[in-house]
Amino acid sequence: MRKADIVNIIAEKTGIPKVDVLVTLESFFQEAKLQLSSGENIYVRGFGSFIVKKRAAKIGRNIKRNTAVHIPEHFIPAFKPSKEFVAEVKSKYKPS
Repeated sequence: MRKADIVNIIAEKTGIPKVDVLVTLESFFQEAKLQLSSGENIYVRGFGSFIVKKRAAKIGRNIKRNTAVHIPEHFIPAFKPSKEFVAEVKSKYKPS
C-alpha cells in the first residue's frame, strides 16, 4: 500500500477531499520527523509509539578490505505497536 492509496481510502470513508487528507497526512509526517529529530517520542493511544532508539558504538567489518571499521553511537527512529494493535493484527491476519 502506498501513501496515495491511504489518502484515497480515508477520503472515501470520511468524505473529506483528497487534497485535504493529503495535506493533513503530510503535516503529520513533517511534525513526526521534527519531534523525533529533537528527541521527543510520539505516543498514539491504541495505535503505538514512534520512539528514538539509541544504537551503541560497535566495531563492524569492511568485507572487501577485510578491515575493522568503527561505527559510532547513533540514534534511529522506531515504531512500537500497542497491545491492541498487535492483538487485532494477530486475530485478523491469515497467512496464505
